[in-house]
Order: sequence, then C-alpha cells, then structure tokens
Amino acid sequence: MERESIEEGQISTPLLENRKGQSNRAADDGGGRGRFSGSSSATAAVLFSTLVAVLGSYVFGSAVGYSSPAQSGIMNDMGLSLAEYSVFGSIFTIGAMIGAIMSGRLADYIGRRGTMGISEIFCTIGWLAIVFSKGSWWLYLGRLSMGCGVGLLSYVVPVYIAEITPKNLRGAFTAVNQLMICCGVSLTYIIGIIVSWRILAMIGTIPSLVQFLGLFFVPESPRWLDKCEIFAGKDRSRVRF
Repeated sequence: MERESIEEGQISTPLLENRKGQSNRAADDGGGRGRFSGSSSATAAVLFSTLVAVLGSYVFGSAVGYSSPAQSGIMNDMGLSLAEYSVFGSIFTIGAMIGAIMSGRLADYIGRRGTMGISEIFCTIGWLAIVFSKGSWWLYLGRLSMGCGVGLLSYVVPVYIAEITPKNLRGAFTAVNQLMICCGVSLTYIIGIIVSWRILAMIGTIPSLVQFLGLFFVPESPRWLDKCEIFAGKDRSRVRF
C-alpha cells in the first residue's frame, strides 16, 4: 500500500516537513513581521484600519437606536398612526435579513473593503431618504435600505477585523465591534432627545461617509487576497506595513 501511494504521488508523511520548510522560508523572508497575521503587536496601520472598520459598527448601532427617539417627531410631523410607525420600525429587520443573506457571498466575491463600501452606500441612501421624506413610503424605503446596509455590516466588519489583527490581539480588537454598536445606540438616543428627527438622520450620515472615505486608505484583508490567489509580486506588498 505504501509503495502504491508513493507511485501515485500521494505521500502524506512529508507534508509536515514541507509545512515546516515553508514556515522557515517565511521566517527568512522577514518572519511575517510586515503582515497583519504574523505580527505580535498592533501597528499604526492595524489600529487605523480597525478604527475605520468599527465606524460601520457605530452606524449599525445608530441605525438600530434611531427609531426610539424619533418616534414622537415622525408621528406628529408625518401624521403616522402607531401601526404605520410600527411598519417603519420593523421593516428595518427585513432589510437586515436581506443584507445578511447576501453578505457572505458578496464579501467573498468583491472583498471585505468593497462590501463595507456598498453597505455604507445603502446606509447613506437610507438616511438621506429619511431626511428628505415627504411621505410614509420614503420613510419605509429609507429604513429598508438602512437595514440592508446593516445586514452587510453585521458580517463583514468582525470578519475584516479578525483577518487583519494579530492572533494574540484578535479577541480584544473584535470586541470593539460590539462596543461601538452599543455606543451607536446610546449616543443616537441621547442626541435624539436634543435635536429633531430629520437632523438626527442627517447626523447619521456622518459616520457612514467617514467610513466610506476611510476605506480608500486601508488595505484589503490579506486572507481574502490569499484566497483569490493574488498574494504574490506587486499585489503582495499591499498587505505589508
């Protein structure tokens, strides 16, 4: 049996040695110190990339927390009944389900950065639709669009953070995702007590636009690049710091 496997080129025992050889060559190449996954400490690039990513988490929280402080203002200004406003609040979850369903495949197809960019486009359109709404249907469409964006963000942000951070810091950095969601909910509620619902929606566009612009200055996930087999030559330098 062993001789047959050797003739067919399916030797299993040398694989461990090959992996060790590959790791030694990687160490000779620089020890992976310039990559996200190989570094044992957080570099400035990792911190900045994480900061840009968790802006999406803040957008998530602000979108979730918007409906509570805005309820009385929207119902009075737009003349909505309680049932109609309930549709405004609940249609957000339908959009989030749609976004969540396509989030994994979209993130694998266009990358983590691209998916975050698309999610912020959905969120910005949703906020603006609410700001300039003249009727209930504009409110519903805006809320649905925000839900789609949040559904994408709920998947891609923690995945991106986990893929760019060193393994010894991965848990702490990924926990910032949940922290920023809570901050978004809390701050939106506090600000909503002071300002009107239209101004609150306008304020909601700020973190969306900031993250969208910040995505142009952060690298793509090295794991996604590796999966797409462009982790070589000139493209390889895009994930070195």
